[in-house]
Amino acid sequence: MKRLCIAILLGSMVQGVFAQKIEIKGTVRSAANSEAVEFVNVVLQTIDSTFVTGVSTNNEGNFNLNKIDAGDYRLVLSSVGYTTQYITLDGIKRNTNLGDIFLEDDAIALEGVTISGSSQISRPDRKLVFPSERQMKVSTNGVNLLQEMMLPRILVNPMNNEIGISGGGELQLRINGAKADINEIKALRPADIIRIEYHDNPGLRYGNAEIVLDYIVRRPDTGGNFGTDLSQGINAMWGNYNVFGKVNHKKSEFGLSYYMGPRDFYGMYRDNEENFHLADGSNIQRVERGEPSHAMLFMQNLNVNYSLQASKNSLFSATFRLRGNNQPNWDYQGVLYNVNDETDMVNMTDRTKNSWTRPSLDLYYQQNLKNKQTLVFNLVGTYNREKSHRIYQESLKDEMLTDINNDVLGNKYSLIGEAIYEKQFSKGNALSFGLQHTQSYSNNEYRNGHNYDTKMHQGNTYIFSEYRGKINKLDYRFGLSLTRFYYNQSGNDKSSKKYSVNPKAVLHYTFSDHSFLRWKAEVFNATPSLSDLSATEQTVDSFQIRRGNPNLKAYLCYRTELTYEWKKGIFYSNLWGAYDYRPNAIMDEKYQEGNKIIQTWNNQKDWQKVSGRLMLRVGPLWDMLQLSFTGGVNHYMSNGNNYSHTYTNWYYEAQASFNYKRFSLFWQINTNWNNFWGETLSGGENIQMLGVYYKHKDLRVGVGAFNPFTDNYKVQNENWNRFASYKTKSYIKESAQMLLVSLSYNFSFGRKFKGIQRKVNNSDNDSGVMSTGK
Repeated sequence: MKRLCIAILLGSMVQGVFAQKIEIKGTVRSAANSEAVEFVNVVLQTIDSTFVTGVSTNNEGNFNLNKIDAGDYRLVLSSVGYTTQYITLDGIKRNTNLGDIFLEDDAIALEGVTISGSSQISRPDRKLVFPSERQMKVSTNGVNLLQEMMLPRILVNPMNNEIGISGGGELQLRINGAKADINEIKALRPADIIRIEYHDNPGLRYGNAEIVLDYIVRRPDTGGNFGTDLSQGINAMWGNYNVFGKVNHKKSEFGLSYYMGPRDFYGMYRDNEENFHLADGSNIQRVERGEPSHAMLFMQNLNVNYSLQASKNSLFSATFRLRGNNQPNWDYQGVLYNVNDETDMVNMTDRTKNSWTRPSLDLYYQQNLKNKQTLVFNLVGTYNREKSHRIYQESLKDEMLTDINNDVLGNKYSLIGEAIYEKQFSKGNALSFGLQHTQSYSNNEYRNGHNYDTKMHQGNTYIFSEYRGKINKLDYRFGLSLTRFYYNQSGNDKSSKKYSVNPKAVLHYTFSDHSFLRWKAEVFNATPSLSDLSATEQTVDSFQIRRGNPNLKAYLCYRTELTYEWKKGIFYSNLWGAYDYRPNAIMDEKYQEGNKIIQTWNNQKDWQKVSGRLMLRVGPLWDMLQLSFTGGVNHYMSNGNNYSHTYTNWYYEAQASFNYKRFSLFWQINTNWNNFWGETLSGGENIQMLGVYYKHKDLRVGVGAFNPFTDNYKVQNENWNRFASYKTKSYIKESAQMLLVSLSYNFSFGRKFKGIQRKVNNSDNDSGVMSTGK
């Protein structure tokens, strides 16, 4: 009996030893200079490549893997700029310090590993989001892969492969550091995507970007890839057609992508309520009852790219982009009623034909220097050409009461030049500074019974410097920028010139691997658009005239925000609040002039917004189901020179993703996020989307529905002006219960190589033409 007790005790001790959780840690350094390397992806796998856990090295190059069971493992270390290293750990039974691990320098390395379990690592300036095997298995491109990840504030429309930000703001899409457009993201194969770097706190080098999504991908050395992504409405003429391809030969890469998007609707109409208080004391209240009319447009985008990797430390690329939109019909028709006398009614027609073309040439050069230094030069030339023709008529039987014809021809030329220098120091500290200058010239012709020819010059100069450092658990970033805005219109004796100094500060405190708190404050410059500055006018209807204001001044914007994040296991939460203050903001205003109401813009007193948002995410559950919910509120305070308004908007967004074997199901609902600016409320979309997909190898097919549970689709806009207010509801019947079919096919050939990542990209999308419609 005594021997049996001893045997049981010894067995328990042995079992306790083997059940003990162990720790694996180490420090990653560069083999070239022995400096610590941060943001290295450290992945622990079993011998059969099953994911166990993963972390990223900190600013000192350290990593720590906790709560590991004894056994046989493989450690995989990968990072941009270094060759991936594999370390075999056989029969590990106790806490292990691997000491210094040296990665061989390869300035163009982009290799990575496939992770079998979802992983997200938070850093002060970004999140490193690794796609899981499950997410890649059900995705065919970079857009629907992002949809599966459910990142904070990112809205993915799987029906037409669009990516946006909840609440608006500038979203920058990048591939290996280079700014890309949505069609280039569609061309990415999920198997080539190592990770997505999610910058929800971008630095000054990104300008006014709200969020930056940088896809870190593998690149082919020889061979390339080709593919297509097609979506087509079943019960409506709605389509998205994409074809793309890329071929590599030695040090050169050739790429081409083309997108075509036709739309043809016959169920578009609007209902409108208007109130006019004229200078003679009369008050007119009328209602527009819309009738189904025709809406047709045709969008197309072409990208042609050539890049040369002359050495592992240099990259040159030239990209030609052609954007175009032809809108031959955007027609409204209906009847206008006098609210006080319904027998007083007239027929109304409001038809707009519009087209624009935007070719651009982008030249880029990057040179990596010794000691973690980088130089970037970028030059972009753009030509914007826009044509617009609007007819507005009010008639009674055969008598024409109002007949308005507006013709606009706009030509704008712009040149953007940028230079950036970056230097990485030890312990994660970094310094960057740069210069950007934009010079533009526009020549616009307005014909509406009066002939207006406007010639305008505009210049924007932006100089910035930013430093990033760390004190224990506190990461900080301080930046300072100087902006210069210049504007002149020919024939106008006045010119505008303004200088401003814009500081930015970020404090990021990491409580643990599961939570952090971040505070950000910044001042940035806002400049008037060329269309608002035009010394011209356009007739809107029988009572209203839209007029530009060449006396507009640039103004400063002040913003502060606080973010708290907590995540553990399958649970994730993000709590965010912000305050915006913009004194002298350029906002709309209206005033009486005879029996006409003049719509214009002016520097008003101030605009303020208080915002709050909470995001909750759970999943994946059973490696199949993922749920996400976001709720928030925006409170607006708009104070003009002659008005004061407040408005509060509550909203929510919810998503669910379910995957089983080769099938995936996606559901999404968004309630209206409404924006209030000046005296105008711009309504958001209240939409639902439902889709089912099946994937086999490189082919994915699916069916989906847009607003499947409603019989109509509308967007509501309002204006609260005391002289001329309105409440407009715009409808497109085809957008309700619209059924879609989709097909994606993407394949590649050739071996992989490691490509240098591009840092910046610029574009000019402002045509400088004043709008002619309501």
